[in-house]
Amino acid sequence: MSAGRILVVDDEEPVRKLIRNCFEDDGYDVDEAESMASAHTALAERAYDLITLDTVMGSENGAQHLQSIKNQHGVLVILVTGKNEVIDRVVGLELGADDYVTKPFHVRELLARTHALLRRKAGNNESDASPPHDHLFRFDGWLLDMNARELTEPDGKQVALTTADYSLLLVFLKNPRRVLSRDQLMDLIGGLNWTPLDRTIDNQVARLRKKIERDPQKPEWIKSVRGVGYSFTSNVSTEA
Repeated sequence: MSAGRILVVDDEEPVRKLIRNCFEDDGYDVDEAESMASAHTALAERAYDLITLDTVMGSENGAQHLQSIKNQHGVLVILVTGKNEVIDRVVGLELGADDYVTKPFHVRELLARTHALLRRKAGNNESDASPPHDHLFRFDGWLLDMNARELTEPDGKQVALTTADYSLLLVFLKNPRRVLSRDQLMDLIGGLNWTPLDRTIDNQVARLRKKIERDPQKPEWIKSVRGVGYSFTSNVSTEA
């Protein structure tokens, strides 16, 4: 039985073959696309559990196609980038990527990140099939509906959330006024092992602040706790 179907999008054949062999050895069915045109064709023809998407393919920028891929197909996307600047990764995540790896990368890291995303997706699907008694979260006029996976502002406008945004916000809403360390946050959102130099959580918090805080530079709800982590300071109510 297949572990899932993955589309590898990269213009370099050796890289595609490396990633393909890695996934096939782990039990996945794998298709390849050497351009965005062939990627869109593949996506139109069959459903995928996850895509690895190179951000630079000759004159093409894979990240520019990211939003349309997420909106049209709702598939998990791991960006594969050769850029080392944190800002490039943050932009990719803001555009909807679920995770990223930076070239050169180890195939074990790519596999681990893939496993984590698919486990998280499976867990969310189980939650959707059997929703908890409390699936509506309210704070300061905002509403998060777990069943619909929708965040609504006090004025009724919906806010687009990536998988990472949703998971982090849900952790905060389930643990209001509790100081959570970066280790605890990574564990609670089902993240990978990380080191003290890893800025994954800090980057995710920065992205979420931009979506819910009136002034992300002076956050009202997601407060930094120096030397520890973060705390969600709003009162949170739940409803069935």
